[in-house]
Amino acid sequence: MVHLVYLDNAGKKGERVLDKILTGEKTMIVRGAAGRKIPHSRVFEKERIYFMEKGSALISASAVVKNVWNYTKLTEDEITKILEDNQPKLNLSEKQKIRWHKKCLCLVEFENVEKITPMAFEHQGNMDDWLILEKIEDVVAGTSIPYNYRNSRFS
Repeated sequence: MVHLVYLDNAGKKGERVLDKILTGEKTMIVRGAAGRKIPHSRVFEKERIYFMEKGSALISASAVVKNVWNYTKLTEDEITKILEDNQPKLNLSEKQKIRWHKKCLCLVEFENVEKITPMAFEHQGNMDDWLILEKIEDVVAGTSIPYNYRNSRFS
């Protein structure tokens, strides 16, 4: 599988999350919710991640998953400790720390980041901010197919 991740394009002091990834300041991303949701337990080492900024229609970078940690039913203290312990890799703003303070967390560390020739993303209806795909061409303009959530279901 491959993954397409939407990134916030406005961080602290106008910094963009994608810029932090491209410069190596950020080597891990987090997704969290009250319960397990995409990508929790559905992203694995050596899979490829593609990045695009919210509001952009271009997929512009990729990386390879290095490590994944999935957590459920975390206490408030455990959430804080996990985010703090991983802050050097996550590089979260204060606002992002609050946003991702959730009982279920999925931390995805990545490596081999590369800027790629931008690919036009073909947005469809109710897509999440993390898509799990057979291949990236499935959401690229000209080769896209109707998106379904088959790959997002728990095995």
